[in-house]
Amino acid sequence: MSLAEASEARKARLTALRKRKAGEAVDNDGVVEPLIKNRNFDPESRTLRKHAQDDVVMQDTVENKVKGLAEQIIADDEKRRAQELDVFNIAPKRPNWDLKREMDKKLAKLERRTQESIHTLIRQRLAAQKGDSDDLVGAMEAQERQNASGALSDEDED
Repeated sequence: MSLAEASEARKARLTALRKRKAGEAVDNDGVVEPLIKNRNFDPESRTLRKHAQDDVVMQDTVENKVKGLAEQIIADDEKRRAQELDVFNIAPKRPNWDLKREMDKKLAKLERRTQESIHTLIRQRLAAQKGDSDDLVGAMEAQERQNASGALSDEDED
């Protein structure tokens, strides 16, 4: 077979293939016949075919997974709308919780300072009752009293 004959045979096969894809049947004589496609007709039983259930039903598709989801969301929404809107459920139980949260840091510092000042006042009152005081003069007087009371107790022992 020569190259020219091979190319002619190939061209004929390609044209036949194109026509077959286009929906026409080609005989060996070159006569074009329409291709019969039996989509809805079963030639063996000579009856109309109902939609074939041979189609593969995929189990894990998005549509199958969310099939009941829309109805469920609608039902939940209707339940929420059916519930009465209660003002007490909306308002916080402690209306000033945010103010307390902001003030806690400042109050902690003030509490510490308050405790320190209370301790200072108590020390001053105790020192005043004993006769001691925080100033230099009061300290010298307290020292003299201790020395005097110490001297009296030494005399009692002799």
